[in-house]
Amino acid sequence: MAEELVLDTAIRDWVLIPLSVVMVLIGVLRYFVSKLMRSPPSASPSPDPKAVKEGQLVIRARNLRTSSQFIPAKAFKARKLYYTEGERGLLHVPKEDAQKAQAAMFSDPNMAMDMMKKNLSMIVPQTLTFAWVNFFFSGFVAAKIPFPLTQRFRGMLQNGIDLSTVDVSYVSSRSWYFLNLFGLRGLFSLILGEENATDDATKMMQMGGGMGFNPAMSLGAEKDSLDIIQHDWALPKMEHHAEEVLRKLLKK
Repeated sequence: MAEELVLDTAIRDWVLIPLSVVMVLIGVLRYFVSKLMRSPPSASPSPDPKAVKEGQLVIRARNLRTSSQFIPAKAFKARKLYYTEGERGLLHVPKEDAQKAQAAMFSDPNMAMDMMKKNLSMIVPQTLTFAWVNFFFSGFVAAKIPFPLTQRFRGMLQNGIDLSTVDVSYVSSRSWYFLNLFGLRGLFSLILGEENATDDATKMMQMGGGMGFNPAMSLGAEKDSLDIIQHDWALPKMEHHAEEVLRKLLKK
């Protein structure tokens, strides 16, 4: 049976509250530092017509794929060939164009510098904060969740302590750090507004793929998705479903 612990109020005053306050202050400070490091936008940048056309093409192909069940099989097949038929399909990207787009993307010094600044503004503060938490607060049981949890949450909530007999609802100081790291987006939105630079979860997912629009990747991925989709017309099923609903209503 899991043991019940009595948490010392000093842990709340010297571990839980300071750790939460520091995480909020670091997030706000990083927001303003990232604004200062951001490159100034160019005056009245005009969008690239080719990039706009390719982006709209991806949206149209995605709409066809997600709404394919609402059109007959013959109509879907015709539209699918229009987008994916070999080199004549609209989603086909010549190898030369793909290589040129990638070369231009990686050769842009401003884009590379912006990516480096964004990554540094996230990695450096979080590395220092984690080292601070791991050195001063490691091994503390800092809080308790007010509702029962299953054993699957033990690894997420009790990082840094090895006590299998303790109830899963207890949270270690290291796990409290990670909960604050990924769970303060709503608070930052209230403090800094919706357009803030403190969403670490989104940043971590975009670190490897935030280099702008890649036509070869976007168009090619949408072409592959359309190639493998299996058409299933929903109209006959809708008629049967409506018939079943009417019969249930009549029986009542």
